Amino acid sequence: MSTARVHTELRTESTPRRSPGLPDPRGDLSGAVIDSLRRAGDGCLPQAPADRTDPYGDDLQLALYVLYELHYQGFAGVDEEREWDPDLLALRRTLERRFLGALRADATPPGGAEETLAELLTEPVGYDAASVSHHLRRDGELWQFREYAALRSLYHLKEADPHAWVLPRLHGRAKAAMVAVEFDEFGAGRPEDIHAQLFADLMVDLGLDPSYGRHLDTAPAEALVTVNLMSLFGLHRALRGALVGHFAAVETTSSPGSRRLAAGLRRVGAGGAAQRFYDEHVEADAVHEQVVRRDVVGGLLAAEPGLDADIAFGARATGLVEDRLATHLLTAWRAGRTALRAP
Repeated sequence: MSTARVHTELRTESTPRRSPGLPDPRGDLSGAVIDSLRRAGDGCLPQAPADRTDPYGDDLQLALYVLYELHYQGFAGVDEEREWDPDLLALRRTLERRFLGALRADATPPGGAEETLAELLTEPVGYDAASVSHHLRRDGELWQFREYAALRSLYHLKEADPHAWVLPRLHGRAKAAMVAVEFDEFGAGRPEDIHAQLFADLMVDLGLDPSYGRHLDTAPAEALVTVNLMSLFGLHRALRGALVGHFAAVETTSSPGSRRLAAGLRRVGAGGAAQRFYDEHVEADAVHEQVVRRDVVGGLLAAEPGLDADIAFGARATGLVEDRLATHLLTAWRAGRTALRAP
């Protein structure tokens, strides 16, 4: 066994888990949520402010992110019972309706699941100019890879967790196939191969702090939206079709994008662990894409054909939020400035 593998195994076994601290607020909504959590429930929560708030903006998205995080690792110093605080849940529902309404208005596809997912197999003309992975492979500098990793850590350090929520809501072929793919995502029984751990190793190679939630305050709304989308779909049984659509879209587009990112990391001289995360996804996700489309999506549609439109919506919404993040990143980088809210 290699020295690097031994060190990775020791780190996964010996590093204690710590919940992150609460982030800095970005407006009245997120401020009220964070203040309530700091005051053990004594803070005053707004009841219906969402109609006046940008559904994709920093304030609403940070408020949602914090509320969702109570169902993941929570926050240091916050009572774990707050996960099911009725006032917080009521506010979350108000914010979710605003967010979901905007997504349905902006991302409802004209066709069904098969047509929507088939579109993802071919890159449209001019896609390379709007693609983060194309940019990083060809022109990306090391500082841009570091920024990208910091922002993506909000999801990749909980990789596959939001999708696991759909398992109790699936049956038969769809459930068996989803479990098989998730098994790979969670390391196939090896803690050092859990994809979240592989991403933490990537961050170390790039000189970044890999602590869970460490980079939340640096992340713009466009990055928060990509994580909140999965939490929204995952936490609602009624949106199980949308979550499967999201999963299918990610697995369909992951392999070619990962190949480009791995090549870019080699070009800038990043370490082996940084390259390994994306190398792992090139092969694994090429296989996963076939399983997800044939057995997860196909199995779910066979069991519940009425979810066809929801699967298509989940896939289209995924493309929408990823395109928004790509535009933000590339606009900043091409202007020679940081895409982060703070260094």
